[in-house]
Amino acid sequence: MSDLPTSLEETIDQAIASTRAAIADGLIRLQVDMVIPELKQQPIAERFLSLFQDLGLQFKVFFPDAGAAALAKRDWNNPDFTIRGINEIQATVEPDDEAFLIVNPSSVEVQDVEKLCNEAQDRPVILLNPQLEDVSIVGIGYAARQIRERFLSTLTSAYSYRPMPDAAVLRRHPQGWQIWQEIDDQYELKAELPERPSSEALDNVLYGEEDANSATPKPKKSLLGELQKFLKALSQ
Repeated sequence: MSDLPTSLEETIDQAIASTRAAIADGLIRLQVDMVIPELKQQPIAERFLSLFQDLGLQFKVFFPDAGAAALAKRDWNNPDFTIRGINEIQATVEPDDEAFLIVNPSSVEVQDVEKLCNEAQDRPVILLNPQLEDVSIVGIGYAARQIRERFLSTLTSAYSYRPMPDAAVLRRHPQGWQIWQEIDDQYELKAELPERPSSEALDNVLYGEEDANSATPKPKKSLLGELQKFLKALSQ
């Protein structure tokens, strides 16, 4: 099924299932995006651990810095797998490592992330809710373009979910990018595209054929509000 998730729990379950499918298809540099404001990353990452455990893979988890890694290690009761900051000296790839989870890396860590992905070679690396394209840091010039062409373009979206006030974009590997729109309190699939839709493509699908005589669209309830009800329960 390609239905939109109705809770944060379902969103995470979809993301894990899609990532598992992408790994099964031999994809190794995977990106998972849940574009939900105020999302707490550590509990989401903890849920993702089951993916590696179910697959029987020896894995490492990396956070943006040593402080976040230490906090996760404490909250996860000092587990027997490695948890590090991506920029720590010890954040290295070893021969018996089989998979890697990088949690919420920002554009500040993009070079460290690229280095680890290169060292991982053909082993799966999952970037969970990355924010690697901050223009204010990466920039918009030649160097930024190089990073995009050399590294960011090698990432494959295993899962992406972005709820909006009256629409949503969903990508679940191996399916395309689905654009859903809320019509009369129900979400309808408006289009499925082979690539991530640009803002212009999104507007064309959602509003391109809108009746010129129609009144201003009435406010719609947001999936975001429904999803946020699950945040506290998950992060407690």
